[in-house]
Amino acid sequence: MEHSIATPLPKKKTARLQFPFSKKDIPFAIGCPALIWQCIFFYLPILIMIVSSIFDLSESGTFQGFTVQHFTKLANAAHFKIIFKSIGVAFLTATICLFIAFPCAYFLAFKGGKYKTLLLFFLIVPFWTNFLLHVCAWFFVLEKNGFLNNLLLSLNLTQEPIHFLNSFFSIMLMMVYHYLLFMILPIYSSLEKFNLVLFEASSDLGATRLQTFKKILLPLTIPAIRLGFLLVYIPAFGEFVIPELMGGDKSYYTGNVVSQYVLGNHTAPLGAAFTVMSSCILVISIGIFLWIVKKLSRQVGGSVSS
Repeated sequence: MEHSIATPLPKKKTARLQFPFSKKDIPFAIGCPALIWQCIFFYLPILIMIVSSIFDLSESGTFQGFTVQHFTKLANAAHFKIIFKSIGVAFLTATICLFIAFPCAYFLAFKGGKYKTLLLFFLIVPFWTNFLLHVCAWFFVLEKNGFLNNLLLSLNLTQEPIHFLNSFFSIMLMMVYHYLLFMILPIYSSLEKFNLVLFEASSDLGATRLQTFKKILLPLTIPAIRLGFLLVYIPAFGEFVIPELMGGDKSYYTGNVVSQYVLGNHTAPLGAAFTVMSSCILVISIGIFLWIVKKLSRQVGGSVSS
């Protein structure tokens, strides 16, 4: 009797789809588009601007080589005065925004109640429209026969219309109006996460409202204040539309000088050089500001711990 030995057939291997990266690389792969976007639209323009600042162009616009003469032409009192005036305007804008934004954010976070989302919506809605529409609206408010002058005349607070337009007042008013939201949102985000039990504990220990603000609320909101200050200070330094439209082209600021040099005939390297020079001074001023805030936060933290 013959016995047949059954040999098992080999199993077929199923092909698996292999990815070029593992699961650990997924977060990096998701963040790559943002990184590429930042390199193309942030680092590359900065590199082009720095290289352009040392270009030597002839009168016909042809490239002749590299030079540092653009910086030597700009290193005078007039240009430094413009830069430091822009720093002063940016610092004043950020400071005014801070004093207005903190009470607004406090009210939204602690007193808004069920209307908190609605009030926040009303703050954001104006920024859905074109910025030039805001400027035109303020023109109607601040002009000689505008709403503000008519209101002052009707209340007998003035005998003749006040010239608000084409002045430093109109520039600062528009700057604060435009950048106020950038200060409110970081502070509001920090206050919304605040633990209200700390207020009750401070009150039980006999602290006044002012002491609670100085020793509890303010130290915990310093990071948000620092962030909001920089979000206002940096773009306000290079602002050129508001001074150009609301200031009546009476005085120069950093943004105006850069735009005139860049759009001029064969003066683009000067514009790039002035941008590099003003940006360096801006970075130095930011470093000084962060150092001061760090010192103040240590003092406030020391008072809290004591």
